[in-house]
Amino acid sequence: MSAVSILLVDDHPIVREGYRRLLEKQPGFVVCAEAADARTAYQLYKDKRPDVVIMDMSLEGASGLEALRHIREWDKDARMLVFTMHHGAAFALKAFEAGASGYVTKGSQPGELIRAVEIVARGGRIVSDDVSQAIAADTLNGSASIIDGLGPRETEILRLLASGVSSEEIAQLLNLSHKTVRNHHYAIKSKIGARNDAHLVWLALNAGLLTNTLQNPRDDQSKE
Repeated sequence: MSAVSILLVDDHPIVREGYRRLLEKQPGFVVCAEAADARTAYQLYKDKRPDVVIMDMSLEGASGLEALRHIREWDKDARMLVFTMHHGAAFALKAFEAGASGYVTKGSQPGELIRAVEIVARGGRIVSDDVSQAIAADTLNGSASIIDGLGPRETEILRLLASGVSSEEIAQLLNLSHKTVRNHHYAIKSKIGARNDAHLVWLALNAGLLTNTLQNPRDDQSKE
């Protein structure tokens, strides 16, 4: 049986190195490429056609959610595993809607990541226990999230808007026209019941879209 080729997507080089070593210690796994952002991940997927993509949600610029959606749009059979610190039920479900086959948090044991890769490589689906429990709790409590009625792209635009990214920057990041972004902006406000942009930010914060694991694309610039 040929080795399972993996595209590893994470914006921290040291983190990628650690996961590469862990993965390649397993017989039959090989990391064929690495990416630090959504755009590079999409291009490398087209070039390398890996068996499995391991995708972090926190990337510089567009998040892993947009990368998932873009890859799935190009290849409906793509096998993608989210591996992230973001454990909210609503965001996990949105990742599956965008095209993920699995969702495992970085708080999981290393063996759970290995098992998840094996399952996704075989065409299966998997959710780590902590996320599964969060989804079950929300279901039992009848909890609803403002992003339930949004598509993956709308969710990404909401996150970027709430992070303080301008419409012009969002258009460039997502390869959209400025007019299209503005139209999405107005539609999103209507769907989530945001009275104004400040309320939009508050709603996005409460939905769990604004965390340290889903960074503002300007963060790196502010450190320079």
